Amino acid sequence: MDAALVTAIAGLIGGLVAAAAAMYGTRASSRATREGNALTGYDNLTNQLQEERQEMREELRTLRHELAAERMETSRLKQVVKDMGGTP
Repeated sequence: MDAALVTAIAGLIGGLVAAAAAMYGTRASSRATREGNALTGYDNLTNQLQEERQEMREELRTLRHELAAERMETSRLKQVVKDMGGTP
């Protein structure tokens, strides 16, 4: 084999190795992008759930206050009925 043939073969092998490396790099990059998108989506869903949970806690707090107020009003009205001589 002469030097020109060895150089040509080395060039072909180098080109194949470069192509394989580029394909692997592209796959790794796309996998990293997918994983990044999955994590971002997970974070977004987690944030949304936490916001909804906070809203539900506030609504529950409001409803508990309303229930307590209505129970006090009911108790007051029962006492008024008793004071008037009736039975609640």
